[in-house]
Amino acid sequence: MFDFIEKRRYARIDAHVPVQYKELHSGSPITGAVTKDLSEGGIKFYTHKFISLACRMIVELNLPAVENNIKAISKVAWIKKLPAGDDYEVGNQFLDMTKEDKQTISGYVKKFLESTDSE
Repeated sequence: MFDFIEKRRYARIDAHVPVQYKELHSGSPITGAVTKDLSEGGIKFYTHKFISLACRMIVELNLPAVENNIKAISKVAWIKKLPAGDDYEVGNQFLDMTKEDKQTISGYVKKFLESTDSE
């Protein structure tokens, strides 16, 4: 009935991994959260505080079975208030990271997708 065309550039996986973030050019404290999903292009996570759209931040992901944390400069692509409580859902787009960190995320996503395909 409806032809749905996936417009995302990168495959997205459900991934609940620890993330720490901090606004790039402010004295704001480091805040911890857990991702809802992950792709080579960014993450979605929940937070208790409002973050302005297009806010630049430093994010650090702690992927399971990966020795070093992934660090990136990112921006808030979208934010929406959740219907219950005071939490927000945040779509965060990666802007800059090392080639090695990008390859690590790519490999992590690929491995996750391969493991779910074999089930």
